[in-house]
Amino acid sequence: MKLAYLILASSALAASPAFAQNTISPERITALQAQIQALQAQVDQLKSAQSATDAKVASTAAAPKADISWTKDTKISGKAFFNISSIDNERDGVNQSVNGTQTELKRFYLGVDHKFNNVLSANLTTDFRYGSNGTSNDVLVYVKKAYLQAKFAPEFFVRVGAADMPWVGFSESVYGYRFIENTLIDRTKFGTSSDWGVHVGGSFLDGKVNYAASAINGAGYKTLSRNSDTIDLEGRVSVNPIKTITLAVGGYTGKLGKSAENGVETRRATRFNALAAYTDSRVRAGVEYFRAKNWLNITGPVGDSADGWSVFGSFAFDKQFSVFGRYDWVKPKKDLSPDLRDRYFNVGVNYKPIKQVDLALVYKRDRAKNGFLSTSNGTIGGINNTTSGTYDEVGLFGQFAF
Repeated sequence: MKLAYLILASSALAASPAFAQNTISPERITALQAQIQALQAQVDQLKSAQSATDAKVASTAAAPKADISWTKDTKISGKAFFNISSIDNERDGVNQSVNGTQTELKRFYLGVDHKFNNVLSANLTTDFRYGSNGTSNDVLVYVKKAYLQAKFAPEFFVRVGAADMPWVGFSESVYGYRFIENTLIDRTKFGTSSDWGVHVGGSFLDGKVNYAASAINGAGYKTLSRNSDTIDLEGRVSVNPIKTITLAVGGYTGKLGKSAENGVETRRATRFNALAAYTDSRVRAGVEYFRAKNWLNITGPVGDSADGWSVFGSFAFDKQFSVFGRYDWVKPKKDLSPDLRDRYFNVGVNYKPIKQVDLALVYKRDRAKNGFLSTSNGTIGGINNTTSGTYDEVGLFGQFAF
């Protein structure tokens, strides 16, 4: 602005009559020229600085940002099952040592999921629980899941490692109250929720048809079995003809990780599963069935068979309160102990203060008659074939997840 002002002023002086009559001294002209040059130098300096600033801004915008995708694509989750309850367990009329009121942390799952790209991901999930005697120095930590996944499309994924088995996790999702009790075959030890091997699955028709299949070692996720030279297979197909209806069938065949148990040849265990359920925002009702052969006696001179079913239901009054119930009927040794029967039921009221927390008042009862059955609540039954054993539990059960 100063430069322009001096130029205009000089032009005005040159054009004025006074300029023609009065001559500016050479010294004055020299001084004015020096001022003009100085102002021009300032303008050039400002232009240079502005160009440098523009170049720096452009360079910063074009520079690649720091790679923070490893944090953005990694998720940490957890889920805990806990209860404060009173147990009354009797065998042949004799109270057992587990009786009394106690606080338990039955499960605590801690999971890490990482997505490498749109195809590859990985999962590590630990399973923390107390051991069979329930003391604090008997803490057990398992690797429940540890797998690498390649998901090529909604219709097909592959997992290598320890991952969810096709049936138990699926039935848990339909049942909806895993924190109260394991589902039918998991409760009675006719199946497991995770195992080591290769797992595939996917869905079609916008999720209306789902499938899963596993080729595993058969010993369950707690054991990296070296006792078997065969591969076990489990599979499931489920359909949702409408949003509220679920129909599924599944099966298992293998030697449960014991193809050469202590040098003794073992039989092949098989299992058939079926499930039908109705679920909506308020009502959940379903029935599950299984039939198995040689599951509890994979070795020995003769085979055996088992079957059982479970019916369950719940009704939600609103988003916070619901009531639920379930009844299981199982004949675990139909050939070797045809009179052995197991009857189990639970009833309760659930309160969900927030999405991540469930608190339920529960009563559950398990009765095994004419023998013993190993269950998720311990061994139920009596020594004599003419007697029975009972397991009664009442208390506050809950879960929290993050």
